[in-house]
Amino acid sequence: MDISLTTPALLFPTVSLLMLAYTNRFLTLASIIRNLHARYHEEDDENLLGQISNLRYRVYLIRNMQIYGVLSLLMCVVSMFALFAGWTLGGQWSFAIALILMIVSMLISLRELQVSVGALDLLLMDMEEHELKI
Repeated sequence: MDISLTTPALLFPTVSLLMLAYTNRFLTLASIIRNLHARYHEEDDENLLGQISNLRYRVYLIRNMQIYGVLSLLMCVVSMFALFAGWTLGGQWSFAIALILMIVSMLISLRELQVSVGALDLLLMDMEEHELKI
C-alpha cells in the first residue's frame, strides 16, 4: 500500500480534538477533586473515600489517554518526516504505530467512561440511602 505525505496528516485534527476532550475531562476532575478535598476536611463521610479512590483511578486513566494520544501524534510527525525523506517503509510503519497508539488511547478513554459511571453510581446510592432513612 502506498501512502502519501498527507495521509498521516489526516490524524492531526482527530488527535487535536481528542486531546482537547481529554484535557477537559482532566480539568473537570481536578475541580471535583479540589471540592472533595475541602468537603473531606469538613465532614467525615465514608462515601467520600470511595469517590476519592474512583477519582484517583480516573486521573491515572486520563493521564495515560493523553500520553498515548501525544505519542500517536509524535509518530504521525515521524511518519511524515520519513515519507518526506523518501523512506516509504519507515513512513508506513510509523503511521501504523501511530494508528495503534490512537486505538490504545481511545480504549483507555472507554475504560475511563465506564469508571466515571461508577462514580456517579456511588452518589446515586448515597442519595437512595438518605431517602430510605427519611
